[in-house]
Amino acid sequence: MPTPHRSPRPPHPRTAPTQRRTARQPKAGTRNRPRNGSRKGPPRWGMRVATGLSVLVLGAGGIGHAVVSSLETGIDRVDPFKDMKNRPQGGHGMNFLLVGTDGREKITKAERKKYRLGGAPCHCTDTLMLVHLSADKQRASVVSLPRDSYAEIPAHTDRTTGKEHSAHPVKLNAAYAEGGPHLTVRTVEGMTGIKIDHYLEVDFTSFMETVDTLGGVQICTAKPLKDPYTGLNLTAGTHKLDGGKALQYVRSRHIDGAADLGRMQRQQKFMAALVKQTTSSGVLMNPVKFQQVASAMLKSVRADKGFGTDQMLELGKAMRGFTPASSEFASVPIQDGGYPVKGIGSTVKWDTKKSKKLFRALREDKPLASHLPKQPRATVVGVAPEQIRVQVYNGTPKDGLGQKVDAALRGTGFNTTRSPLNGGPRDLKRTVVSYDPRWDRSAKALATALPGCELKAVKGQGGTMKVKAGSDFTKVQRVKAEDPKRGEFGSVTGDQVVCP
Repeated sequence: MPTPHRSPRPPHPRTAPTQRRTARQPKAGTRNRPRNGSRKGPPRWGMRVATGLSVLVLGAGGIGHAVVSSLETGIDRVDPFKDMKNRPQGGHGMNFLLVGTDGREKITKAERKKYRLGGAPCHCTDTLMLVHLSADKQRASVVSLPRDSYAEIPAHTDRTTGKEHSAHPVKLNAAYAEGGPHLTVRTVEGMTGIKIDHYLEVDFTSFMETVDTLGGVQICTAKPLKDPYTGLNLTAGTHKLDGGKALQYVRSRHIDGAADLGRMQRQQKFMAALVKQTTSSGVLMNPVKFQQVASAMLKSVRADKGFGTDQMLELGKAMRGFTPASSEFASVPIQDGGYPVKGIGSTVKWDTKKSKKLFRALREDKPLASHLPKQPRATVVGVAPEQIRVQVYNGTPKDGLGQKVDAALRGTGFNTTRSPLNGGPRDLKRTVVSYDPRWDRSAKALATALPGCELKAVKGQGGTMKVKAGSDFTKVQRVKAEDPKRGEFGSVTGDQVVCP
């Protein structure tokens, strides 16, 4: 449950911005970037997922051609589609391939240490994502492609050395190492049958600065999250994450046994929260704020030559009408998570039948989350009790009733004040739950735990629910929140994973 509004924390201090280098001006003290457009440095999945979506969310605001054109001039360009032949047939809508790097030139040494951004370089990608924008601009579908997916790289010529390579099996993240954006696009198109319309590549710096410029992104968690590898340490409840903490959140995979699956689900929550923050905060309609946010993000982005002003404006028009429910998230169906390949090791093998069905749905511009399971039983609620703050009042002359209700609610997980009060006239017959309409989902979850109670909306009450116990109280019904129900491809919509 969101806490009462507080002013956003100021952004982290950054090193002074430097003038953007041209493609032929390497940074002092660094090696020249290979001509194929690849970068050295270990890409991180969490950063890629969240920053990649921010490129699409903030790609344009529909606020004017001049503003967007000025932003376009600052984007590094690559040409992943040059001389490509035998490509898949284009479908309906627009498809983006999102790739990430761990560029951190403008992140201070203190921040690198604080957010655990060390590690040896790796000239490869960790994970890639396909993002499909529907033809009617009403839906964005995000499909993650696991980094260790079994893949077959097509025959190609090394664009740097000119050496010929025959087709051979690899892990998907090695395509970037062998041939940069061009070979990565070819490999993904061959595996998915999806024609890629645009290529976007992002890094740590753009992610952290974008989140800070937005004033932070709100995340809620039903249990504590702690990862010694990234330094993430969140208590149960609602948090507004700045750029650094957001980076820790989306990178963490050592929290529990869920590992990469758990990380993927947290990233889905963050992406949905990013959509909610961006589309509800007025950024897309405010030229000044939009330019600040988009500049922070786009200065570290590389994109194909075709991703220009017109495409950004088109995205902006679509995003202005977006809500969390307009976005959906899925991962490729897996047949074997430990498929051995000689000379490569353990790989992730896709479920051929199910993955073909998933990608066919994208080509045909169909939603991925259209066939969700039936709604859960009444004892399963949409908001975790741990996220709901409750103040209990005794509305009867019965001594100790307030304490009894407070203890019972706390016993099933609600975040009570532990200090029940007397609530006005002591002749209340029916238990009443009063709540601010902004937190109606939390109120419904609380009402489920108090069968027969009356719900009363009180504007301006704030984030704390108030329970006035009446003489009809008998017991608290135990409730719990389940993980979001997922569709056929493990898909969820954004409104299932954002804070209530």
